[in-house]
Amino acid sequence: MYLFAHIDFSLPLEDPILKFLLILVIILAAPLLLNKLKIPYLLGLIIAGAVIGPHGLNLVLRDSSIILSGTAGLLYIMFLSGLDMDMSDFRHNSWRSLVFGLYTFCVPLLLGILAGYYVLGFSIYSSILLAGLFASQTLIAYPIVSKLGIARDKAVTIAVGGTVITDTLALLLLTVIVGMATGNVNEMFWWQLAGSVALCIAIIVFVFPIIAHWFFKQVSDNISQYIFVLAMVFLGSFLAQLAGLEPIIGAFLSGIALNRLIPRTSPLMNRIEFVGNAIFIPFFLIGVGMLIDYRAFFRDWESLEVAAVMIVLITAAKFIAAWLTQKSFRLSRDQRTVIFGLSSAHVAATLAAVMVGYNVILGHTPDGEPIRLLNESVLNGTILMILATCTVSTFATQRGAHNIAVRQTRPDTDEKSAKVEEHLLIPVANEQTVEELVSLSVMLKRAKEPGGRLYALHAIDNQVEDPSAEKRAEKLLETAATTAAASDIYLQELMRYDVNISNAIVSVSRERNITDIIMGMHQMPHSMPGLPVLPGISGASGPGIGKMTADVLMQSNLTTFIYHPVQPLATIKRHLIVVPEKAEQEAGFKLWLRRIRLLAENSGAKVSLLAPESTLAYLRPRERRRPANIDYVPFTQWDDLPSLGHDMRDDDCLWFVMSRRDRVSYHPSMGRIPAYLEHHFAGYSSVLLYPVQAGDTESRYIRV
Repeated sequence: MYLFAHIDFSLPLEDPILKFLLILVIILAAPLLLNKLKIPYLLGLIIAGAVIGPHGLNLVLRDSSIILSGTAGLLYIMFLSGLDMDMSDFRHNSWRSLVFGLYTFCVPLLLGILAGYYVLGFSIYSSILLAGLFASQTLIAYPIVSKLGIARDKAVTIAVGGTVITDTLALLLLTVIVGMATGNVNEMFWWQLAGSVALCIAIIVFVFPIIAHWFFKQVSDNISQYIFVLAMVFLGSFLAQLAGLEPIIGAFLSGIALNRLIPRTSPLMNRIEFVGNAIFIPFFLIGVGMLIDYRAFFRDWESLEVAAVMIVLITAAKFIAAWLTQKSFRLSRDQRTVIFGLSSAHVAATLAAVMVGYNVILGHTPDGEPIRLLNESVLNGTILMILATCTVSTFATQRGAHNIAVRQTRPDTDEKSAKVEEHLLIPVANEQTVEELVSLSVMLKRAKEPGGRLYALHAIDNQVEDPSAEKRAEKLLETAATTAAASDIYLQELMRYDVNISNAIVSVSRERNITDIIMGMHQMPHSMPGLPVLPGISGASGPGIGKMTADVLMQSNLTTFIYHPVQPLATIKRHLIVVPEKAEQEAGFKLWLRRIRLLAENSGAKVSLLAPESTLAYLRPRERRRPANIDYVPFTQWDDLPSLGHDMRDDDCLWFVMSRRDRVSYHPSMGRIPAYLEHHFAGYSSVLLYPVQAGDTESRYIRV
């Protein structure tokens, strides 16, 4: 044993390596074991924290390191809930979130006051503060809906928005009641509270996006971007704390502020989710478990009575709020279950409120005992209530979210094209544009689509002797694969020798059943005169296109995107897509339009479709509700395309839906578009989109 004498094995563990190792083993083992028992792993982590904590086996103390990691995990959950939110849907459902927030605040508040005053015999101030505990809630089960891929479901959006509202009201109520109980409320108190809250929200919502947009535009280093995001989360949380709000409100608002700048399919988003789900959030759940003291069950009857009242009334109140929300907005039973599950857990705001109430001493008894705003029985009952509500929350959310996820993954029988596997080909030749081409491909792809594939191709002309060609090809392909892997997408690298580049692209497209080609725009010197227009291709020569691209367009009939990036795709605020008349009659109309809708969904940026009124009728979706970030604008100025410059703003990306010559949607101005891009729109990112086109002009009037 002398060999291990220098290591301290006494309990609780003091060695940081042993402590960290134990927690990592729990994080690893809990999901593996509990998945077999059909128990949500979140609950398993909480139970594990109770077992190893100071009230269990006393293996690990809930010291400053656990508190720091747990606080970061809680802020991470709230930040992710704001970051994952579909902002267009959130704006559309904001009033629903407000209604649910009022339901889930007012119903528990009313029941809590009645229970505290008439059942438990508390004073009116203590009863109101107890009711505030009932009203607050924690999104402890949010990782479940995120993992199951339903974070953008209407029910989740309503629940997340409502949580912010009810927590804000509950914590403001805490501030007011404590001030009134201690005699510190005056007219200046209200002005200071309102001013600080308004200033905090304004800074986070309006200033944070400006700072983040500038940073992402200037800095492309992946590590720096991630650290910057973390800094913004904690800065927002600190500002909320300064304003008298709970830090979780600031973290959520930071997620809302950065939502559009961190697309859901981007590498940065993947890193944020990975680190949070692997480290920060499990630490928070284990820390919650360490709070649970099983001895409170046996300490005194008053604690058990208070705990029973709290658990029953909180569960009933949150279910009533979810039921009222379901009936108000005609939601499904599974959506009601998800709303109830997400809103029924009480941890962060509840624990903060009860500790504040416990530490407020209103006076002393004749025996010298302190008279607290919330007594020890409420404190002990809160610990038991945390365990019970977290259990209910995880099981309810798991059941409802699973049913919604299963229903969403059923094949759509109305859209046969949705069944076609996506095979996207990215020809890479320029080291400066590889990452942006991959980013655009990821934006145009269905998120986490099983069966779809991404290919990067570098073609080498076998008639040119260049010993270093293979090394350059390997470097380009490795960059493409690394960029895709950062978004958790596998990209297959292809290197091919051929008689020319265009022939290699066309051949690979046929061999791999490619559905879309995403390639870079050719950059020709300004002094070179435009080449003659090649037959069958509008605008297939001259500045911006080049002979190789023209050959690809002539020899293949695939949806082709020719991209010229001027700034990072994630910093684009608006995509202007100019569509020609009769575009709906082309064979590939539905294919490219689905890509544009995926772009709007994955990027979160504004998309404006500019087209003649007759074509707009086919661009608009059949559903009554359209995506809020897609606009449909009448446009008939194809003979004066430079006039678009009057409507262009900084951080716009300009798209033109093109046509091969002599097809039904062809317009003579298309031949001049590459020159316009160079001379009139040189400072903007741009995309030329060539759709699949049939050899005839048969009409395909299909609403999509």
